[in-house]
Amino acid sequence: MAAKEKLYTIEMRDALHAGDECLFCWLERKLEQETLEFVLGSSYMESDIREETSRQGFCRHHTKMMYDYGNTLGNAWILKSRMEAMNREFGRQITAGSFRVMEGKGFADSGDAGKSDRTVGILGRLLSGVGGGRAGKSGNRGIGWLRQETGQCYICSQMETVYRRMLDTFVYLLQNDSEFGAELKASKGMCLPHFADALDVCRQKLTAEKQEVWIPQMERLMKQNLERIQEDIDWLIEKYDYCNQDADWKQSRDAVQRTMQKLTGGYPADPVFRCKK
Repeated sequence: MAAKEKLYTIEMRDALHAGDECLFCWLERKLEQETLEFVLGSSYMESDIREETSRQGFCRHHTKMMYDYGNTLGNAWILKSRMEAMNREFGRQITAGSFRVMEGKGFADSGDAGKSDRTVGILGRLLSGVGGGRAGKSGNRGIGWLRQETGQCYICSQMETVYRRMLDTFVYLLQNDSEFGAELKASKGMCLPHFADALDVCRQKLTAEKQEVWIPQMERLMKQNLERIQEDIDWLIEKYDYCNQDADWKQSRDAVQRTMQKLTGGYPADPVFRCKK
């Protein structure tokens, strides 16, 4: 593993020590917030960063986070540059007739060509991903260009790069650090989506000997913690029975948000992330 990838060992340990339902959710949230702060900090005045944000833009999810975060001037500069880039390219696409020509056909009319290019609507776009606009192939260059443009995000791409290194760091620590392994076994495990990623990278990069040790350990860890969450959500429901109104809540008060996190990842109960003033 490259030296730069080992830099995340501190963050990985911090995530375990946080006692979260998923160490990768904890890391992902920290990374997302730091990236957002970077984008809307003084970096938007740097030409190389503005060039990248102008080229890639932002997905719907991160655009909303940028708005909620604040910094009107920072958002305005970033949006100004992105809009200028889009206006330039949109003009080129119109000049080239990209929105009028289907592959192997001429100008699309209200007949069959128009029907083959019909959008599936907002629900289809939402189901196809946060970025939207990728609901099937249209065969039209202009529409293909629009879907490509609206399907990329500067923050997502930065996070993806670092996340892959964090997964490699996870494997590195399992391979070489027995203390980390002991702490992992005593942790609350991961959410199901991040468990899939962690298991996948372990199967790819752990030695065969270590796989024999760690894959069964990770399975047991997840099973134990899924059962723990099941008990918590079950008891939360039982607490709403008048017979249990005086009973102890045990660990169930925040069972809804923890169950949501375990199943899908993320933090549904988090407050809006805002600029510190």
